Amino acid sequence: MNFYQLLKDAKRINKAVFITTPLLFFYIVFFVDIAPGKPVITYTFAVAVLMALWWITEVVPLAVTSLLPIVLFPVFGVMTGKDVASNYINDIIFLFLGGFIFALAMQKWDLHKRIALKLLLLVGNSPAKIMLGFMLSTALLSMWISNTATTMLMVPILISIILKLEEVNKAENIKHFSTGLLLAVAYSASIGGISTLVGTPPNLSFARIFVIYFPNAPTISFASWFFYAFPVVVVLFLFTYAYLYFVFIKRDASQWTTIDNSTIKNEYKKLGIWVQEQKILAIFFVILALLWFTRADIDLGSFKFKGWSNIFHNPSYLTDGTVAIFIGILLFLIPSKKEKGTFIMDWRTAEDIPWGIILLFGGGFALANGFKVSGLSEWFGGQLVWLKGVHPIYIILVVATIITFLTELTSNVATVETFLPVIAALSVSVEVNPLLFMLPATIAASLAFMLPAATPPNAIIFGTKRLKVLDMSKTGLVLNFVGIAVVTIATYYLATFVFGIALDVNPEWAKP
Repeated sequence: MNFYQLLKDAKRINKAVFITTPLLFFYIVFFVDIAPGKPVITYTFAVAVLMALWWITEVVPLAVTSLLPIVLFPVFGVMTGKDVASNYINDIIFLFLGGFIFALAMQKWDLHKRIALKLLLLVGNSPAKIMLGFMLSTALLSMWISNTATTMLMVPILISIILKLEEVNKAENIKHFSTGLLLAVAYSASIGGISTLVGTPPNLSFARIFVIYFPNAPTISFASWFFYAFPVVVVLFLFTYAYLYFVFIKRDASQWTTIDNSTIKNEYKKLGIWVQEQKILAIFFVILALLWFTRADIDLGSFKFKGWSNIFHNPSYLTDGTVAIFIGILLFLIPSKKEKGTFIMDWRTAEDIPWGIILLFGGGFALANGFKVSGLSEWFGGQLVWLKGVHPIYIILVVATIITFLTELTSNVATVETFLPVIAALSVSVEVNPLLFMLPATIAASLAFMLPAATPPNAIIFGTKRLKVLDMSKTGLVLNFVGIAVVTIATYYLATFVFGIALDVNPEWAKP
């Protein structure tokens, strides 16, 4: 059965889900009582089932499904309309907005393209170096702009390199290598995005849902996330490069001739000299990163650093979202030298902000809040209390495995939004620091490498029609299992150090 037949079958399934899911919703509402005497728990569960199935199958747009809590929670008495609506605008939303405004400004002035091409020139032109150059460029850009936008930028550059290789070699001789390059771009986009809170949407979802459930917990700052996630990224990046090199280069690179740097140099020359707008954005890029890293206090045992927010009377009032919006606003105020009468950033460009993702965030936050307010999380915790005697590392492994393979079939954001509340309830039930389970679940959502539908980068490279699903699934399966192992080990050993987690102590802020 080919991929297109699978798509047809999936469409039939989606139609069935579209019809049956509302019926299931009303059946749960009227004929199921999962918590006698507490109907609001059942109602919230019904809403969660409806949203989860519609998110997974995408029978209606993800953003539309995300609006359901605004209607259903007030109707069924779970939350007031005012309380539900407040979930759709918060500090995490503004962190995303500010970060995306800056990313769009980079794209408007081709700074991201200049960075990518320069890195490719610096690395070299042997097969191994070409692959490394694309992976480094993609991963570094994906740390700061969405992995979707990064992949869309890199694929045209990559295709131009592949076409040049086909000019000097027979197309069939470099087909295997070109498949490896396409996979390298998609995988490094997903891996690089893990590094920072703004690198991929699941990270932002985690930051907000964690606050909803544990408002008294220490803040997950940009820096603390980076210190945990970046080592994971380095290990995954190195393994992925070595694995792709072994599979796609070592075997048959000697059969064809590589290209000189002229193709990349010509692409770089087309950009011309550095314009003032690019220089300003490069400076602001460094400033933004430094402000994010140094805002909150950093405590790594022997190393302690006081964040710059302490110079203000109320340091806790400032968030990473505050910083992102501050820099974003400045871009609208600095005049453009190249385009007289305009500014470095304009609202026409800003209209490309993915508002659908913002609504998806809001719907997930509202659902998470509904879980907590209704008592559904506590109910789930009661069902999972039997796991209390299980060693945490086994639970981490199971959580990472389930989320990784589930994300192969569903939106990674929707998966995180749906399951993090349940995982939070699990941690409370077994009296373990919630970070031990929520962190690996979040990162695992970005580690689906097998199917085109798993992540936007996978879908984009599959859209080039230069590789088969089998190519992706065979290669991705190995990376899935490696990712699960790395995340499990990193969470158990590294996260406990970075976030000060004591395995045998349930923190006060996590107690119900």
